[in-house]
Amino acid sequence: MTAPTNPPHTTSTTSTTSTTGEHLHAPVINWFEDNARDLPWRHPDAGPWAVMVSEFMLQQTPVNRVLPVYEQWLARWPRPADLAQDAPGEAVRAWGRLGYPRRALRLHGAATAITERHGGDVPTDHAQLLALPGIGEYTAAAVASFAYGQRHAVLDTNVRRVFARAVTGTQYPPNATTAAERKLARALLPQDDDTAARWAAASMELGALVCTAKNETCHRCPITAQCAWNLAGKPDHEGPARRAQTYAGTDRQVRGKLLAVLREAAPGTPVPQSALDRVWHEPVQRARALDGLVADGLVEPLQNGLYQLPATRT
Repeated sequence: MTAPTNPPHTTSTTSTTSTTGEHLHAPVINWFEDNARDLPWRHPDAGPWAVMVSEFMLQQTPVNRVLPVYEQWLARWPRPADLAQDAPGEAVRAWGRLGYPRRALRLHGAATAITERHGGDVPTDHAQLLALPGIGEYTAAAVASFAYGQRHAVLDTNVRRVFARAVTGTQYPPNATTAAERKLARALLPQDDDTAARWAAASMELGALVCTAKNETCHRCPITAQCAWNLAGKPDHEGPARRAQTYAGTDRQVRGKLLAVLREAAPGTPVPQSALDRVWHEPVQRARALDGLVADGLVEPLQNGLYQLPATRT
């Protein structure tokens, strides 16, 4: 995407890391040019709002599940102001089964703030993006980079895994992003904005398609010969055991079932407690899950044991 040019951020780098970065940039970006998936938020006509919507939806959700919801979302709410004028419950309804539905409320809150503070246009300034409700370190950097072509370190799970293997020689990054990872990501950034934005997208795609968490395909990787983990013989992970997330039988599953009942109700039609009681057999867990939904602002309790998706802004 063509983007306004911004002054590059100053970054202190060691000569070793800088050299490593320079050797990685060209092969990864060239690979990306030939292998990047054709995704709608990457199209030249996809505006900043489309990029922001995709970033919210893609957090912890695979692309194939996001695509249909993303298309429907932008058809209904092509601008932030369109979403802001609807009730937040409609965002939760449209979110469907993407999971982690608080993201829908956060996206609605961001759209409202964009409409009220920035005239309906997604701000170009990184600090203003970061000040929006529901926008964290990763999302602000991603929108600034992918929508506006700016120079920022964009650290999602895929990028962190690529850097851990290629540069530090470990199979997996730490469970939570560390200061050392942020320092390394800044050190690896190309100096000019356009190349840095391409590097951010390319390293992310490499982690998604090739340098995957399991069954990585190193023979397809453009930097296999430079990868510290590969050169070390792919040593096994030595940190805490990485446990797969469970879903069946958890409060998260119960929350999803309760929300499904509320989403399927016609807008403005409250749902009685008895309808919610039918979706889960264990009353204590069901009540705990419902209380959690209310506390998170995803469900509004009404009088006489009725519930609905949120109709008022939080």
